[in-house]
Parts: sequence; C-alpha cells; structure tokens
Amino acid sequence: MFRILKKSLKTGIVTGQHPHADQPAESPSQAVCEKAMPFRQSLTIREVDTGSCNACEMEMNALANPIYDIERFGVHIAASPRHADALVVTGPVTVNMERALKDVHKQTPDPKLVIALGDCAINCGVFKGSYAVTGPVDRHIPVDVRIPGCPPRPAEILKALEEIRRPASWK
Repeated sequence: MFRILKKSLKTGIVTGQHPHADQPAESPSQAVCEKAMPFRQSLTIREVDTGSCNACEMEMNALANPIYDIERFGVHIAASPRHADALVVTGPVTVNMERALKDVHKQTPDPKLVIALGDCAINCGVFKGSYAVTGPVDRHIPVDVRIPGCPPRPAEILKALEEIRRPASWK
C-alpha cells in the first residue's frame, strides 16, 4: 500500500482538459434542427442498447463524469422513455431486441429525436451478417442523427448533441 501511495505522490496530477472531437459527426439537416427546436434549453435522452458490445454505453457513461459533465449543457439522462426527448440507440438490432426497440420508440412522446450512436447502430459494424442481427437501427425506426465511430469518443458525442441543439446557423 505504501508503494502505491509513494508512486501516486511521485506521479502527481495527470488529468487535464477534456479532449476535443477530431472529426465531427454529420451535420444535422435543417429538418432535424427544426425538429430539435423545442429542445434548445434542455434535452433529455434515453439510451437504448439493442445488442452492442457495451463500448458505446461506456462512452455515454463517461459523458456524466466530471470531465465532460453533460448536465452543465442542459442534457439529462432519463430512466424512462416516457420522460425522454431523444432516444440514443447503440448496437445493431438483434432478433430479441427488435420488438423492444419499437415499443420504446412508441412510448417516447412526440416530438422525439432518434440518434444512432456508433458504427453498429448505423451499419451493424462488426456484427454485420450475424444470424442474430436483423439490421441497423434505421431499418426498424426512423433515425434523425448518426454519430459514427467504434466507439465514438465522448467529445464527439457531446459535440454532436450540441450541434443538434444549437447548430452553427442559429448562433
């Protein structure tokens, strides 16, 4: 234990500013920006895992830590789809989750946004061709925004969420 403590004291503080996104996600269309107009002040998201490897979920969880602190931007995470403004769907849609995804989409009140997070949600990624996968998210429900990456970094997710809520044309 003293060895670990000595090493920690010798190393010092190694944290810094959160990294910025290298490549932005696709810019949202004018229709998506108009659909997101009610969410300019606050956006409540519900994350739905439809069969991923959990890498995208870990990056979404990192958004809530003190480095990224998504709450300061007015983005909240809901426990129920009935309280959500947007669904963030991760992973390819598996046979077992197809019906559940459609039910969650139906339970989310209108107007709602659907965000496909990660390569698996966009085009099935490494799971393409699997017997358990029925296809990408947009085959089952309409997708408004796609955030590519395997997994996308928290900075990229945060930048995409901010672009949805406050596009450059509104600033």
